[in-house]
Amino acid sequence: MKTIYKTSEENGRLEEITNYCDGNWVCLISPTAEEVKDVSQHFEIELQDMISALDEDERARVDADDDYTLIIIDVPYREVENGQDGYGTVPMAIILGDKKQKYIITICLREMPLLEDFRSGKIKKFYTYKKTRFIIQLLYRNATYYLQYLRMLERSSGKIEQELHKSTRNEELFQLLSLDKSLVYLSNSLRANELVLERLMRLESVKKYPEDEELLEDAIVENKQAIEMANVYSSILDVTMEAYSSVISNNLNSVMKVLTSITIIMTIPTMIFSFFGMNVPLPWQNTATGALVICILSLVSVGIAAIVMRLKRLF
Repeated sequence: MKTIYKTSEENGRLEEITNYCDGNWVCLISPTAEEVKDVSQHFEIELQDMISALDEDERARVDADDDYTLIIIDVPYREVENGQDGYGTVPMAIILGDKKQKYIITICLREMPLLEDFRSGKIKKFYTYKKTRFIIQLLYRNATYYLQYLRMLERSSGKIEQELHKSTRNEELFQLLSLDKSLVYLSNSLRANELVLERLMRLESVKKYPEDEELLEDAIVENKQAIEMANVYSSILDVTMEAYSSVISNNLNSVMKVLTSITIIMTIPTMIFSFFGMNVPLPWQNTATGALVICILSLVSVGIAAIVMRLKRLF
């Protein structure tokens, strides 16, 4: 889907337009091959640079060309599958043209809340013709989404931990494993974005005004905070998974110990009755109270064995 936007000079609001113009924002979301080719030809952009953003494994980077600057960042997303929150990242390309034509192009594989915030007017002081500020606002807002999703992930982890206090099933551990995998994706993407932000600080092809530099520094700080938060949550989650894996293993050992003790105890009367069931002369075999004596002997033996095992904490 291709949509073109431009900030109105009359009221400063973002408007959707139909034709390309100077200072416009071209938003491509899961675009078709025809749309990518059309934008590439009109703005004279290398087709491969635009296609690279549609590769899920594309790394975050900054490439400065003579006519435009290509910025690829990792954008986080949240999705719910089988009632369980999942988090991941996808690459998003930002192409800045400031030579022959002045424009901003964003390319992403899927609809993202990050872009919707700009299109819906949630971002204050956003103008399509202020290209550098627009890029930095995107980077800053992206860092805040990482922080937001990390907090949501931490709350999900807390709920699973509460369930683990009541349950010894593997299902909760699998949920923690899924969150741990999400943390790995977020952490790696945050570190890649950090390199992009630091490169932008030094890049001369992207003009930066004093207020833009301050906003870029804020974006770097937010990104670093998200990295630290992800590292802390990852460490806590790893420790939690190890602890509860040990708890489940210990509970299993306890169950096996009890079952083994019961098996040993039940073996005693079996041995006694087997002994008195042999076809050889034995005590009490011709008395009326023989069966009662044997039963009492078995019960006493079982009781003694149970007391001994209980004293030794075998169950």
